[in-house]
Amino acid sequence: MRKRVVIAAAGIGAALAVAGGGVAVATSGGDDGPVSHQYTQEQADAATSAALEATGGGTANSVETDNENGATYEVEVTKPNGATVDVRLDENYQVVVIEGDSDSGGN
Repeated sequence: MRKRVVIAAAGIGAALAVAGGGVAVATSGGDDGPVSHQYTQEQADAATSAALEATGGGTANSVETDNENGATYEVEVTKPNGATVDVRLDENYQVVVIEGDSDSGGN
């Protein structure tokens, strides 16, 4: 009986920690399997803003954490001309690279 109480309390504590910390967790199941991404809404908003500024506007389709090319964040943007690109940003929201999205073939 005591183990059940401890497990339930640990589960509730973990749920409260995530809710209280404001951490967004997104999971996607692409060709490489499920991937988890953790960032705050503030971080996602800052990354989106920086990416849209770098592309001259458009629509941000998604934000993910990233580790390619020294990046911290990846924002998929559909540019005003319709091309879709991945904007990789470092931890200070500075552009590391902008490249065509491999899923859409855009530039």
